[in-house]
Amino acid sequence: MKAIMAEFWGTFWLVLGGCGSAVLAASFPEVGIGLLGVSLAFGLTVVTMAYAIGPISGCHLNPAVSFGLWAAGRFERKQLLPYIASQCLGAITAGGVLYVIASGAAGFDVSNGFAANGYEAHSPGGYSLSAVIVAETVLTAMFLLVILGSTDKKAPAGFAPLAIGLCLTLIHLISIPVSNTSVNPARSLGVGVYVGDWAMLQMWVFWLAPLVGALAGALIYKTITTEEE
Repeated sequence: MKAIMAEFWGTFWLVLGGCGSAVLAASFPEVGIGLLGVSLAFGLTVVTMAYAIGPISGCHLNPAVSFGLWAAGRFERKQLLPYIASQCLGAITAGGVLYVIASGAAGFDVSNGFAANGYEAHSPGGYSLSAVIVAETVLTAMFLLVILGSTDKKAPAGFAPLAIGLCLTLIHLISIPVSNTSVNPARSLGVGVYVGDWAMLQMWVFWLAPLVGALAGALIYKTITTEEE
């Protein structure tokens, strides 16, 4: 139960910190943090929470990560659904807090995006559905590869949070223009439910592609390494 609660608050922090930076600070007049700042914000949420709750829950913060760790034999099946449910609830709660904050500004309109993920007309760069699927699948696979490798018992101890956080930063630097970057179904759901409409109609992509990518990442890792029992 403590692990499930930790995943709730960890995912809450990821969505509030990452999506919050996009909604509140990315284009703030004259001193906006821009794409680089948003990318760093997402990476920093993972680094800080990995050190805070890693010993409690493993700090997955992402249904695709939990699924990929299960596929790689690093996570028990009985914990999978409780973790995913907790992550989604944490993300939606954070989206609600962000909505309350953002709506305090004059002219706020949630239909403008609210950091939701999308393709075609709702992609920041107007990228096609196929481009978004490829990006989300491949980048999630590489994310899982980094997670599995950096948390291997043969990897240098204590550095996994940095490797994982920097990897997520890099992923955002690559793909914010493509899809607003998901690689995390809970992150997509957490803000998408408040946008509704197109964000929920396109939500299937940001569940399917990361889950497929996570499975691919787990399989790739298992083919290039043999873990000692």
